[in-house]
Amino acid sequence: MRYDDDAQLDTSEVTDTRGEGGGGPVGLGGGGLGGGLLPLLIGFLFRGRSGKASWVVILVAVVGFVAVQYLGGGTGSSSSVAGGFGAPGGPGRAGASDLASECRTGADANAKLDCAIVADINSIQAYWSGGGYAQIAPTVRGAAPRYQNVDTVFFSNSVNTRCGSANSSAGPFYCPGDHLVYIDLSFYDQLKSQFGAEGGPLVNAYVLAHEYGHHVQDLLGTEAKLQTLKGASSDSVRLELQADCFAGVWMNHASQPVGGKPALISDITQADLNSTVDAAQRIGDDYIQGKLGGGTVNPDSFTHGSSAQRKKWLTTGFTTGDARRCDTFSTNNLG
Repeated sequence: MRYDDDAQLDTSEVTDTRGEGGGGPVGLGGGGLGGGLLPLLIGFLFRGRSGKASWVVILVAVVGFVAVQYLGGGTGSSSSVAGGFGAPGGPGRAGASDLASECRTGADANAKLDCAIVADINSIQAYWSGGGYAQIAPTVRGAAPRYQNVDTVFFSNSVNTRCGSANSSAGPFYCPGDHLVYIDLSFYDQLKSQFGAEGGPLVNAYVLAHEYGHHVQDLLGTEAKLQTLKGASSDSVRLELQADCFAGVWMNHASQPVGGKPALISDITQADLNSTVDAAQRIGDDYIQGKLGGGTVNPDSFTHGSSAQRKKWLTTGFTTGDARRCDTFSTNNLG
């Protein structure tokens, strides 16, 4: 996968807090929730759904755990994720204060990881704001009328959010309390070293597209549908599979012009797609339990979907390019 060398990047969609010694732009203060087990808890409580607080507490604890297992695989400890892309300012990486000056064009995205992630975010949000969200919102009762752009926060080691504090072991996550996506870019090394994924530009973009899929769900009010918390066909699994499907839909449109502007991304190859499907399969519940955990696979404990389910819904999104085909809550055949 490559980026159009002449495309213009918009770094205003990224808040870069690396090198600020932890913390975040809208944090609640240090400590407390830790890891990534509960990064969404407070955010959902901020939505203020009366009479549902205790249920939401239980539910979002599970959803937070999904975020850890699915995209972080972390333990919830305070330690940093091993590996990473090198110190700020090193080869292929912009320093915390240099993002805007170093990430101007698609050529920069082809040369530097940070700039590639900026380009991914620009492309994902251009799709949803340029018609993707409008395609699905009218089919969902109570959905927000239009897509709302939100930032991704780059952080190192730890960050404070309106969903509590989290460290790098939490993996990337979306916080509905402040409507922000958070990622420590060292996660991409973990995806390869811990999960054995091949990695690559489209895999990196898929990670962000999944998190922005959760933002779309937030705008649609999808969490209000959640009832069951565990099991191969549970609502928590359906939530994650839908986010995968939304990511696939974006992938389908990633190399197409949006709003009269040329596409940021070009040359998505079959090898890119194969690597992304491989990554999706390696973060299935059965793979994590059986391969990484060395334990017995127990479908009754699934919270984010099997490898086969993840492959199916990512592929469904990509092959159809239609977010309306991502209604994982109405089907009896999750895969």
